[in-house]
Amino acid sequence: MSLNHSESLDAVDMGTSSLPGRILEISVVRTLSRRSNIKGIIRALTHVGGMILTGILVYLTSTNLWLMIPAMVVHGFVIVTMFAPMHECVHRTAFATPMLNEVFGWFTGLMSFYNFHFYRHYHTWHHRYTQDPDKDPELSDFKPASVPGYLSEVIGVHFWPLRPWRFLKLAMGQTKNIPYVPDSARRRIAISAGLQLTVYAAAVASILMGQMAAWYYWFLPALLAQPFLRMITLAEHTGCTLGDDGLTNTRTTLTALPVRLFMWNMPFHTEHHLYPSIPFHLLPQAHQELKSRLIHLVPSYVAAQVEVIQSFSTTSSSSTGPSGSTGATA
Repeated sequence: MSLNHSESLDAVDMGTSSLPGRILEISVVRTLSRRSNIKGIIRALTHVGGMILTGILVYLTSTNLWLMIPAMVVHGFVIVTMFAPMHECVHRTAFATPMLNEVFGWFTGLMSFYNFHFYRHYHTWHHRYTQDPDKDPELSDFKPASVPGYLSEVIGVHFWPLRPWRFLKLAMGQTKNIPYVPDSARRRIAISAGLQLTVYAAAVASILMGQMAAWYYWFLPALLAQPFLRMITLAEHTGCTLGDDGLTNTRTTLTALPVRLFMWNMPFHTEHHLYPSIPFHLLPQAHQELKSRLIHLVPSYVAAQVEVIQSFSTTSSSSTGPSGSTGATA
C-alpha cells in the first residue's frame, strides 16, 4: 500500500513526528519539505568542484612546505565535510530522486570514511532516541567529560584507530548483535563495506608501491582536517540536555558561509533534528521560523566549543546535568 503525503513525511522524519518540541504547523513543514534535484546537484557539483580546486592548490604549493600544509588543511576540510552530504543522502533529502541519494551517499561516505548503508540505520536510531542514554547510539560512543578527553576526541584518537576494524566487521556481516540493524539490511551493508575496503586497500597498496597521490590528496589532508569535523559534530549535542525535547537536546551554531556551504547547512542542527524531512537548502528558512524558540543557539563554533568545555564541569558536579553525544562516529 502506498504512503500518502503526510505518512511519507513521517517516514522521512525517522519516527520523530510525535516527539516534543515540534512547534511548527504541519502546513509549514510540508512547504519546507520540498526536495530538489536541481538544488542537490548544484551543491554536489560545488562540493566536488571545491575538492578538485583545493587539490590543485595542494599540487601548486607542493614545492613549499609552509604553503602546502595549509593548502592540505583546506583541501582536507572539503574532503572530511563530505560527511555532510552523506548524512543528507541518508535522510534522502539531498535529491528528490532516490537513486541519486543512494549513489552520491555511498561516494561521499567513501571519501569521508563512513559507510553510508550502516550509517542510515545508526542515524535513524539517533534521531528517534536523541539524547536517550539507553538507546541513542551516539551516546554509546566515547563521550569526553574533561579537557584531555575533549582533546583526544578532537584529534581523532577515538575515530581513526576504529575505522579499519569497523569496516572489516561490517564487511564480514558482523552486525547481528546491533539492535538497529535489521536482518534484511546486513547483506547490503556487508557488500557496501566490502567495496569500500577494496577501494581503501587499493589506495594503500598504491602508496606502498610509491604512488603517493592517495596519500597527499586524500589520506593526509583528511588526517589534518579531521579535528574541524570533530569539533563541528561535538557542538551538535554535547552540553545539551538528555531527553527527547528537540528544543533543548540539540544546538544550532551560526557560522560563516563556507562552513554552511560544505556542511550542507547542518549547523542549523536543532532545526534539522526537529524536522528531518526538511532538506538542506530550506534549513535557513526553518531557522527563521524557529530561531526565537531555540534554547541552544550560539554565534560561532568558537562559542560552541566554549559551551562544550564548560559543560564538563556541570556534568562532573551533577550526574543528572546536561550532557551529550560526541557527534557522528559510526
